[in-house]
Amino acid sequence: MRWWDIAPVMELELELFPEDAWSTGMYWSELAEAHPGGTRHYTVATAADGAIVGYAGLMAVAGEGDVQTIAVDRRHQGTGLGAALLTDLIREAARRDCAELLLEVRVDNPRAQRLYERFGFEAVGIRRNYYQPAGIDALVMRLDNPRTEPKDPKEDRHG
Repeated sequence: MRWWDIAPVMELELELFPEDAWSTGMYWSELAEAHPGGTRHYTVATAADGAIVGYAGLMAVAGEGDVQTIAVDRRHQGTGLGAALLTDLIREAARRDCAELLLEVRVDNPRAQRLYERFGFEAVGIRRNYYQPAGIDALVMRLDNPRTEPKDPKEDRHG
């Protein structure tokens, strides 16, 4: 993700997270740390026409990683794009020698929770009223020892 991606990312952010969207300033602040030696890694996914259809971000500090955000345009959900974005973040966390990777996910978003579970994330706690202004709780999930080759989510499919 580069500075010129912020406007289209914000359009998608506001569409997907109308109640608790990040601000433009938050993305500028995050990207200010997305440089060699910085603490952030952000990526975008584009459609054939160049339109941004997904994005994801990672913070990595002192051996600990945190998924800052991950989002996929509704028209592209279920296509494997979320898994591809998450794979990118896990590989980057491993490259930065993170011993663990944490994330928060809305308790009312089972689809995202299943994605994270397929990659080996486990629930470790709840953050009450984390998502504001709606007051929705966040499920905290952790992946120990992220690897450059993340767990293959297909391994868990049966039938």
